[in-house]
Amino acid sequence: MMDTFKKGLALGLGLAATSVEHAERVIDDLVKKGEMTKEESKAFFNEYYKKGQDTHRNILGELNVATKDDINRLQARLDKLEAQINQEQ
Repeated sequence: MMDTFKKGLALGLGLAATSVEHAERVIDDLVKKGEMTKEESKAFFNEYYKKGQDTHRNILGELNVATKDDINRLQARLDKLEAQINQEQ
């Protein structure tokens, strides 16, 4: 089951990367055609990218996968506990 999960996650990340590349090409084409300014394209892409990150975070949250922030928070707690133990010894 874990292998299936890993394959699914890899597929999702691959699709996300492909979507970003495709979005960049489409936006570049719109700028070349004069249908969008450079500033508009940057704002549009940033919004598109932010929505993708939000979706990614939501999916990982639903799968109950630890985030980098979760791990950093746990590491800080461990460091604090180790310091307390070392002081007591």
